[in-house]
Amino acid sequence: MKVTALAGGIGGARFLQGVRAARPDAEITVIGNTGDDITLHGLRICPDLDTVMYTLGGGISAERGWGREDETFVVSAELAAYGVGPSWFGLGDRDLATHLVRTQMIEAGYPLSDVVTALCDRWKPGVRLLPMSNDRVETHVIIADDEGRRAVHFQEWWLRMRAQVPAEAILSVGAAESKPAPGVLDSIADADVVLIGPSNPVVSIGTILSVPGVSDALRVTLAPVVGVSPIIGGSAVRGMADACLKAIGVETSARAVGAHYGGRHRTGGATSGGTTEELGHGLLDGWLVDVVDAAISADPDAIPGATVKAVPLLMTDLEATVAIVEAALELAGV
Repeated sequence: MKVTALAGGIGGARFLQGVRAARPDAEITVIGNTGDDITLHGLRICPDLDTVMYTLGGGISAERGWGREDETFVVSAELAAYGVGPSWFGLGDRDLATHLVRTQMIEAGYPLSDVVTALCDRWKPGVRLLPMSNDRVETHVIIADDEGRRAVHFQEWWLRMRAQVPAEAILSVGAAESKPAPGVLDSIADADVVLIGPSNPVVSIGTILSVPGVSDALRVTLAPVVGVSPIIGGSAVRGMADACLKAIGVETSARAVGAHYGGRHRTGGATSGGTTEELGHGLLDGWLVDVVDAAISADPDAIPGATVKAVPLLMTDLEATVAIVEAALELAGV
């Protein structure tokens, strides 16, 4: 079986642990978000790709869910002693080696996809990890604060501001000019099933979808496409997805996020039955919601064109996560 999954960072990585455990013999391809990528201290940092790689490779900090286990922060402390920021980004000493290798390879002319492959040779995550694009795409947030109306990198808004400053807009800078990385579109076309993990629908999955050709590939693939809701009972399971959803005018609910992705087999369409905003992107054959949102699954019109099923969605341990994956695969009919 060929499984392709779209994933962001912590939630996506934990979901992928379940995919790998549920189908250990499957050929699993992960399309990872690179919109969170940032350059600090001259180093190119790819938080979501690294989180997937470390999690599946057994090197992630179990306590934090990001960065390396047994991490120290001596370099960060020394930079602070010199008065060199930013202090809001936790750059660990072990993690630093990964960023040094990545930056050296990029400066030597290697595309990001080759760099990811080289890094994964060490970690052996058990999946083929692909960046969504080899081109530089960064998520920026438009805010208005005491310094005026301005754009800041998503990482600053997320980590330093804790998304407390309302976002007027969230932009994928460079996405319109980018191309999918080699293998991305083929992995969608050749898959037996495509899974959209419970990652942030705006700045993780949404950023992947902003790369030209990715949404189109999902709409036309012969493989069933099933998504897992990151929203349970009107709240984000992790992080501050509600602040991101508010910025794009989408309610923080499993129904609204599913409708935002949209059903693939709805009657009518954006040209004959409503606008794209009303009908969503037309990506889903199936949508998993939590049991607390079971009323959505009982409503045949909740997400036109997609089948909705309610199962427990909290990834409390690997067994629970495997059960979620099995439910997604069952919904996909594979």
